[in-house]
Amino acid sequence: MSGPNKTYDPVQVTPLNADEVEAMVAAAQAAFAEATSTADLKAARLAHAGDRSPIALANREIGALPPQARKDAGARIGRARGAINAALKAREAEVVAAELERTLREERVDVTLPVALGPVGAVHPITGLMHLVEDVFVAMGWEVAEGPELEAEWLNFDALNFVPDHPARTMQDTLFVGPEGTNRVLRTHTSPVQARTMLTREPPIYVVCPGKVYRADEYDATHTPVFHQIEGLVVDRGITLAHLRGTLDHFARSMFGETRTRMRPNYFPFTEPSAEVDLLCFVCHGDSVGNPDRPCKTCRSEGWIEWGGCGVVNPRVLAACGIDPEEYSGFAFGMGVERTLMFRNNAEDMRDMVEGDVRFSRSLVGTAR
Repeated sequence: MSGPNKTYDPVQVTPLNADEVEAMVAAAQAAFAEATSTADLKAARLAHAGDRSPIALANREIGALPPQARKDAGARIGRARGAINAALKAREAEVVAAELERTLREERVDVTLPVALGPVGAVHPITGLMHLVEDVFVAMGWEVAEGPELEAEWLNFDALNFVPDHPARTMQDTLFVGPEGTNRVLRTHTSPVQARTMLTREPPIYVVCPGKVYRADEYDATHTPVFHQIEGLVVDRGITLAHLRGTLDHFARSMFGETRTRMRPNYFPFTEPSAEVDLLCFVCHGDSVGNPDRPCKTCRSEGWIEWGGCGVVNPRVLAACGIDPEEYSGFAFGMGVERTLMFRNNAEDMRDMVEGDVRFSRSLVGTAR
């Protein structure tokens, strides 16, 4: 068995050569200097100061040296590793400082600006839809007319040709406001605004009347005791039913896109002739009619959905409001805003519109202008 090697020349171990060690240090310092981010610097550290780096592998070679050569080689490798770690630490401080400065510059916040402390709300879909309807008719040259919600019984009924014993005057439909004998009601429709308009201005009249109305209705999925209407009134020379039909078709397309309307004969005291306006079902588009294989719950397989009422203004209404029915004629129409909103957005329960849940308003915020 041979003894330990006491004459081994450390110069013959290439990684421990002084020039080779200096080259390792220079390469590490150059790599650290080129690193511009913590990620780059991490990669450079692993390559030049990690467990598999050249300087670490050279350090392992020291054990193969004879005792008298280990001291010089160990000191040389130790100085080299110290220089590499010092360069790494210095460059790390520079890179971290540069990244912090860049972050502060890019994410700068002006702390002097006012801060919104409350949650952001949304325009209620009913309000937004009424604004949208107003825009449609203002673009046609019409005006927006408004009136009080507490109304005189004469304007709410008599001026509109409701006979004294008309069922709509009873407590079943109308909310009378005391004391008894004052003849004041919470308006059951926005038609009194039309009467006020005809009483206070001369024809031609082109107005749209949005507003809140009150009736003694049940509170369920399709009815509320307080709801909103949009009514329109035109009084001018030569106005016919054809003008009404064209206006309603334009109104329907503005609300629902490409659709069809139809008019069914009906009766209203303030118009003659009168009609109900129906929309082509937005679910089945009429395909469910006579087709038991494709029933439609929305229109009950009838193909049409009731939208509102309309007609030619009754000459008695014109006369009651001081307009000569021999010289002027007109038309009027009225639609429920809630029902229009349900058609536009496929809302199933009218109670969702009034229960104050802001999530409902935010979900239909697109209806606001």
